[in-house]
Amino acid sequence: MNGNLQKMMKQAQKLQRQMLEAQEALAEERVEATSGGGVVKVVADGQQNVLEIKIDPQAVDPDDVEMLEDLVLAAVTEALRKSRELAEERLGAFTKGLKIPGLF
Repeated sequence: MNGNLQKMMKQAQKLQRQMLEAQEALAEERVEATSGGGVVKVVADGQQNVLEIKIDPQAVDPDDVEMLEDLVLAAVTEALRKSRELAEERLGAFTKGLKIPGLF
């Protein structure tokens, strides 16, 4: 029985190490989303951090700031959705069947 426990511990440690490596790799992954036909672009990493927001000057209308706010919000929301999807794809093999609160 002791040998089985040691084997399980080694497997758990290996799985934990692989999961940490996958999480670190997500920091290097990039997803991009646009809105308004491309006038607003948002880039995020695989850890749901927004890294960049680009706004085409044509989208800046002082008389319609609300439209620009909506475009930025839409692009950010989509970039974060893509980032979560990427993380689920990369980490899904590690979490399949597990119910870990706060992970996904």
